Amino acid sequence: MSKAIRIHETGGPEVLKWEDVDVGAPGPGEARVRHSAVGLNYIDIYGRTGLYPLPSLPHVLGMEGAGVVEAIGEGVSEVAAGDRVAYVAAPPGAYCEERLVAADRLVKLPDNISNQTGAAMMLQGMTAQYLLRRTYNVKAGDTILIHAAAGGVGLIVCQWARHLGATIIGTVGSDEKAELARAHGCDYAIVYTRENFKDQVAEITGGQGVNVVYDSIGKDTFMDSLDSLKPLGTMVTFGNATGPVDPFSPGILAAKGSLFVTRPTLFTYIAKRDELLTMAGDLFDVVSSGAVKIEINQTYDLKDTAQAHADLEGRKTTGSTILIP
Repeated sequence: MSKAIRIHETGGPEVLKWEDVDVGAPGPGEARVRHSAVGLNYIDIYGRTGLYPLPSLPHVLGMEGAGVVEAIGEGVSEVAAGDRVAYVAAPPGAYCEERLVAADRLVKLPDNISNQTGAAMMLQGMTAQYLLRRTYNVKAGDTILIHAAAGGVGLIVCQWARHLGATIIGTVGSDEKAELARAHGCDYAIVYTRENFKDQVAEITGGQGVNVVYDSIGKDTFMDSLDSLKPLGTMVTFGNATGPVDPFSPGILAAKGSLFVTRPTLFTYIAKRDELLTMAGDLFDVVSSGAVKIEINQTYDLKDTAQAHADLEGRKTTGSTILIP
């Protein structure tokens, strides 16, 4: 038997249980991966609380991990036993010592990227990739607004956008987080607990607004984010930390400057394996070059995942967090 964190009902961190599970042999198209590290992300909380429904209960949470392929099933050509791999995949199931994964979701890790870094960056780093390179293609001279700039995605976006030549405005919850964001390339860090970010963006940009807003906060920031955009600007809402965005009339977008709004998901962008490999290669390149550093600022034992969830919800974490089986 192997160990995993499962939930039998939705709720608070207390529903996360450390249990025995039977992994079994890989079937056709599958690989069995023994984890070295597992990533922790806010989407895991959405699954635990029921905001994002799981396929069934009981269920193992977790969207990303890294480790070593122990065995492969029939027809698998993407990886071989002994390969070091990382992945971000749905449905959830990463909070475990070992698991079966569709082999076409696995990406081989370069020699200069550790398993822990691989586990910490797949979901957040691939999210940063599609945000900056595909949803809105950031160019030198652009000005962007990134909410939660000191979080896992935020720190990667700040570094990568600086590498691309953009000016970065970020929102954070404290002076400590502002310092962290600035250290990772954020030009202007707005502490939203005492400053109105919409007003600050207007002041910073001379009333012009930004080219794009990357908003993982949701309900509490959506309308002010729209007001922070230039005419023809792009609003990217990619998370719901304060709850889903309220319904609104499309006419608002016309009134505020013929704006574009999109609600992308990573799994749409990586649905095809060739796109997955291209995006992962782009991420591996900027990490390998040193342009982007993956900051693992919290590490927990996998059995202590409930505490990790509580700390993440309590906004006590910065950068990336990993769980160690």
